Amino acid sequence: MTGTRVGAIDCGTNSIRLLIADVDAEGGLREVTRQMRVVRLGEGLDATGRISEEAMERTLIVARQYAATCGEAGCASVRFVATSATRDAANADDFVAGVEHGFEYFGTTPEVVTGREEAELAFTGATTDLRSASVPAPYLVVDIGGGSTEFVLGEAGVEQASSVDIGCVRMTERHLRGDPPTEDEVWAALADITRAIDRVAEDVDLTRVHTLVGLAGSVTTVTAHALGLTAYDPHRIHGAELAVEDVVNAATDLVRLTREQRAALGFMHPGRVDVIGAGALVWRTVVQRLQRDARLETVRASEHDILDGIALSQVLDR
Repeated sequence: MTGTRVGAIDCGTNSIRLLIADVDAEGGLREVTRQMRVVRLGEGLDATGRISEEAMERTLIVARQYAATCGEAGCASVRFVATSATRDAANADDFVAGVEHGFEYFGTTPEVVTGREEAELAFTGATTDLRSASVPAPYLVVDIGGGSTEFVLGEAGVEQASSVDIGCVRMTERHLRGDPPTEDEVWAALADITRAIDRVAEDVDLTRVHTLVGLAGSVTTVTAHALGLTAYDPHRIHGAELAVEDVVNAATDLVRLTREQRAALGFMHPGRVDVIGAGALVWRTVVQRLQRDARLETVRASEHDILDGIALSQVLDR
């Protein structure tokens, strides 16, 4: 495959991720490298409204490393998308200035995208493979981030979307302080999550969904647990179609484990140990809601997400 080599960066509340890929004019994408670092940019943001100095420095260090990687790989352009944490922070301008300095060679300015723009990028990245494989639409793409969760419904493109503040970091800091979380903590988190999904249902017709696709680390970690993996294997996780019951059981088990038990799981990323309980609760509640509203019996996980959408946009949107 020939095409334009581009860099795509997704900077969220919990992690910052890089995709370098060759993209052609027909929407073909060949992955060169995909990397992820947990930096907790949104640590404490829900309480203070600001990005802490420590979290900002952690993230900018990795951003500068990514800039060097893009340069070494020969990227023609780099698009840097910042999502929930940067949208919400009072000192977002300081973070933007730091990123611009690190990516000065490419002339890249971080884009603090709206929830709608984030949803469109995630939908494009997650559904390209589904459409080519004739998986039944409409698709509901659910992207569980650190600060927010996006719900996007559509067939060939986005038709309805909603973004709600029930990300895994936010829910952990707000509710799940025990090790493992207490029953009262879990019920408080579930009440928060359920109210948020009720708001989503006002804007997104959950009864229309034929295929539910979950994105991001919380979903892929639950999927790895449901598959019984002893090490993280993106090739087995991507496209995995699981029974609702298996997803619910795996998510429930992760919530009940202690921190030490979660850390001992071979597929568990060290940076996700503290927040996977909340992420699993969000995904479990979404899956159960779609089982009820759309009569779904299976759900899918995807390793292709907003990063793929960001990469594709640099060629297809020109």
